[in-house]
Amino acid sequence: MSEILIVRDYHHPPERVWRAVTDPELIPLWTATGAGARPEGFATTVGTKFKFIAKPKPGWSGVVVCEVLEVCEPSLLRFTWQDQGGGAVTEVAYRIEAHGNGTRFTYHHTGFTGAGGFFMAKVLGSVRTKMLTEGLPAVLDDQGNLREQ
Repeated sequence: MSEILIVRDYHHPPERVWRAVTDPELIPLWTATGAGARPEGFATTVGTKFKFIAKPKPGWSGVVVCEVLEVCEPSLLRFTWQDQGGGAVTEVAYRIEAHGNGTRFTYHHTGFTGAGGFFMAKVLGSVRTKMLTEGLPAVLDDQGNLREQ
């Protein structure tokens, strides 16, 4: 079984990182360095079914269906991940913890099987690494995006 495990440290508090990765208005800002997914119907409530909608590519509709499995604000979000066209149901977890003067963010995507799963994990892993190395830090650093509501 293949997986994607990415750990990044940010110089922002956990609550700020949580908001950036769970606010439906902010998510498309940091995913723009990948496929630019925007959530539709997303809420941090267990049982919520939602979609990530990205720009379609040849052989892919750009839509992923998900369901929130576990929430422990501001430290854990876990949800299913499945291509709208079918295929394996995989699982994504965002773990957020205070670390030094900032936050350690762990992205863990599991459940990829077989040769196709291995390939998908490699492709998605590259895209996710870029989003978490370039996209998310830019959103976290932009004071205008994360003003208190």
